[in-house]
Amino acid sequence: MAHVLSSRVLLRPTDLERSRAFYRDDLGLEIYREFGTGPERGTVFFLGGGFLEVSGHSDAPASPGVRLWLQVADVRAVHRELAGRGVAVEREPVREPWGLLEMWISDPDGVRICVVEVPADHPLRHRP
Repeated sequence: MAHVLSSRVLLRPTDLERSRAFYRDDLGLEIYREFGTGPERGTVFFLGGGFLEVSGHSDAPASPGVRLWLQVADVRAVHRELAGRGVAVEREPVREPWGLLEMWISDPDGVRICVVEVPADHPLRHRP
């Protein structure tokens, strides 16, 4: 494969405006760009080292196997922020046996989102 220059996850929601509002207003993701016009416009959000495009329409929610993994600096602060915005938290931050601090939420179509903090002493932060 050629060198990958950029990447993005594509979501086709059952209700475009509802999902766009969730990622923009509830999660607070910054917009990279929008394309098209009116209520059917697509929105691309910054997603760390990649992008999340919310566009188009699907008659059914995404496969239950689809997950988003969002690393943040302080998962407990994000928990407080999201709870303050009324986002339903499925599971509050918990330190997993593998050492990561994880919290779980879902988007309006049920796409599960893991919000994770990698502690400073975790092996993911250090390469021997």
